[in-house]
Amino acid sequence: MSLRQQEYRNRLVDTKINTMLDAFGAVAVDGPKWCGKTWTALNHGNSVVYVGDPAGNFQNRRVAQLDPALVLNGEAPRVIDEWQEVPALWDAVRFAVDQSTQRGRYILTGSSTPNFKGVMHSGAGRIGVIRMRPMSLFESGQSSGDVSLSAMFDHPLESRPTGEVTLSSLIEHVIRGGWPGVIGLSQNAAREVSEGYLSAVTHDDISRVDGVNRSPHRVMMLLRSLARNEATVASNKTLKNDMQEYEDDALDEKTIADYLEVLRRLFLVDEQPAFNPNMRSSVRVGKMPKRHLADPSLAAAALGATAETLANDLNTFGFLFEAMCERDLRVYAQCAGGELYHYRDGRGREIDAVATVPDGRWAAIEIKLGAHQIDEAASKLLALQRDMHDDPRATPPSILCVVCGMTSYAYTRPDGVCVVPITALRD
Repeated sequence: MSLRQQEYRNRLVDTKINTMLDAFGAVAVDGPKWCGKTWTALNHGNSVVYVGDPAGNFQNRRVAQLDPALVLNGEAPRVIDEWQEVPALWDAVRFAVDQSTQRGRYILTGSSTPNFKGVMHSGAGRIGVIRMRPMSLFESGQSSGDVSLSAMFDHPLESRPTGEVTLSSLIEHVIRGGWPGVIGLSQNAAREVSEGYLSAVTHDDISRVDGVNRSPHRVMMLLRSLARNEATVASNKTLKNDMQEYEDDALDEKTIADYLEVLRRLFLVDEQPAFNPNMRSSVRVGKMPKRHLADPSLAAAALGATAETLANDLNTFGFLFEAMCERDLRVYAQCAGGELYHYRDGRGREIDAVATVPDGRWAAIEIKLGAHQIDEAASKLLALQRDMHDDPRATPPSILCVVCGMTSYAYTRPDGVCVVPITALRD
């Protein structure tokens, strides 16, 4: 019996989950709270157990703790929601999968990574793991999907009008974020949701994940610093110095590292790794990742930003806009079986985003809010491509693209650089 919810909006990750259910005995869907994991899992499941259900004094959790195998019985695929509350369920699922040749028996959803003390097996070969993120603009209906990122690798971009875009609409997309539950809410209500989300993280989740008490005030300090450094390569030392500048109560680097690790385990910090284009020359390629909060709406909430303040501070909004684009690009690249990176080298050359596909090809992508910035972005991309063509040990990009906010056309420039509005992009 299908558990699909009537109001469910199809997600791009659905196709990947179907493929993984055909390949593995179980699939684990990880991601931050409220990004839609449970409803997506139900869309593929035929029975479910909610480990965190408070009914009967948390009866499901207590049963799972006493004998994890008892909650595994049910029509396949069996959804086990918030499995991390009883980490022993991982081994129970792995063991059950080992006893059968049947594929697609279980779907596990989790909004944090548990301490794996007592968990005996990684699940490799038995449990496939996929990361789920908040909705892209295409999934939430804010992008027309006229331009496919994956199609650009094999077919020339066809020029087309894509509709007018306003600054106020882009700001609203950032403040709303990609949370399925805010669709249909007013902008002010959506902002309240993000603020409430951060409050729950700082006062509950940050300590409950491993039972260690942490200061809500200090966690919020770190979240604000991450928001101020959104979409940048910021070391722990940079975060420390930033907090010293803006806050009275400084954190040392060891504490920052501890807090960051817990935020990663809650899937609230997303790292965009550095890219190395097979370059074995003397060019030193940066290795530090860019850090993002799970959704740009959280960064906006951490900064106390409103539509009015962002409209009057386009520098800050530019970073939040870049973060939104990189959230979407990561979702789209994942659908194609690729990854999203950034590029930075010792010569001072930087590229905002690098989207890869499994055969090794890659797209160099600059992200710009305004159309007046397209020429400058294209020049950077072309210069990098020329340098890599001249170096036989480097793999040059297959696509040069500027993802733009304030433009109403998708087109290819005479120099070969593609220009695509973020509100027209899809996987």
